[in-house]
Amino acid sequence: MLNIAIDGPGGAGKSTIARAVAAALGIVYVDTGALYRTIGLYVRRHDTDPTDEAAVAALLPGISLEIKYEEGSQQVYLNGERVGDAIRTPEMSHYASAVSVHPTVRTFLLDTQREIARRTAVIMDGRDIGTVILPEAQVKIFLTASPECRAQRRYLELCQKGITTTFEEVLAEMNARDARDSGRAVAPAVAAEDAVLFDNTGMDLEQSVAYVLDLVKEKTGITPPRG
Repeated sequence: MLNIAIDGPGGAGKSTIARAVAAALGIVYVDTGALYRTIGLYVRRHDTDPTDEAAVAALLPGISLEIKYEEGSQQVYLNGERVGDAIRTPEMSHYASAVSVHPTVRTFLLDTQREIARRTAVIMDGRDIGTVILPEAQVKIFLTASPECRAQRRYLELCQKGITTTFEEVLAEMNARDARDSGRAVAPAVAAEDAVLFDNTGMDLEQSVAYVLDLVKEKTGITPPRG
């Protein structure tokens, strides 16, 4: 069963690249960050401090998460509600980062993510896929780019969705999240020892996807099916 893990900081293009690679290879794409964002959304709706682990843990029994693949893309459902772009705001980036440091939250999601990978060939992206979630993945990539490049990508993405912000705000939030994610005690966002470091600063989507597909072929012999 083919498992591909892509880790790295926000704005490096993990989700966009992983989605395109999944389509090319005919495998399932799992956006694990969306799961943490959804928990963050639930915490926000309950006016709970996301840094208070005990308070967040108390909310977990009331959360039911479901992943559905609709019209070729992953959709996350929170207690039966399709969350859509409500989890894609800068505020939810902050909440996702804050709740993701809690061992109770990570344990809550661990089995869900691994079970998906056991059932089908997948590509997952996140912060600790190659180190914690799928340590036996055949292909591991740590994807990064310069902070300015990543912030510009995220800023344009938010603007396209009609979310009002500034490049400076996005860059500041990204730098803050990088520090939190790489420095946390539980499952820090660092490259697995056997991961390939891929800096795609200045590269477009087509170039990045081609690089990953070449790496998959090199590691596994698998190439995209024709047609």
